[in-house]
Amino acid sequence: MTNLQNCLDSCSVYVGTYAKYNNGSLYGKRLNLADYSDYNELLEAMKEFHKDEHDSEFMMQDYENCSFFEKLGLVGESFLSPEIYEIAEQVNDSGYSLEIFEAYVDCIGKMDFQSVYDGIINYYIGEYSDDETFAQYILEESIPDSLPNYIYIDWESTARNLVFDYFESNGHYFKS
Repeated sequence: MTNLQNCLDSCSVYVGTYAKYNNGSLYGKRLNLADYSDYNELLEAMKEFHKDEHDSEFMMQDYENCSFFEKLGLVGESFLSPEIYEIAEQVNDSGYSLEIFEAYVDCIGKMDFQSVYDGIINYYIGEYSDDETFAQYILEESIPDSLPNYIYIDWESTARNLVFDYFESNGHYFKS
C-alpha cells in the first residue's frame, strides 16, 4: 500500500448520489483514494456511506488532484474507473514520478495508459531547467574536449533549433 499512496495520496473525490442531487441535496463525502487498498474497498465505503439508498447511483460531484486520471478518462462526474488503482500502482512501480506521466500526457494528449507508459519508457530524456541546459546535455557528448577556445556556442540558438525534435512540459523533455 505504501507505493500506491505516493500516486493517489492527494487524489480525492466527493461522492454523492444522483437521487440525492435530483432531490436538491449535495449530501456526500470526500474520500481520499489512498485510504483504500483497491477499487472494491472504495466502492464498499461509498455504499456504506449512502446505505440509506437502495442501489445508489454514485455521482463524483468534485474531484481534486486527479488531473492525470481525468485526462486518461478514469474519473468523471458519473464514474470512477476500477482501473484507477491498477494504473496508479503501475505508475508507482515504474520508477518515474506522476509529474513525468502528467508532463507526457500534456505533450502528447489523451491516450490509453499503456501508450503513455510505453512513451515514457521509450522517449523520456530527463528534467532540465531550460532549453539551453537541455541542449547542452544532449550535445555534450558530441563536442570534443579539445574544442579551441575561440569557438563560441550560442546555446540559445542551438536550443531553439534542437527542441523542434523534442516535446517539453513542466521541464520534462521527451523525444518526439
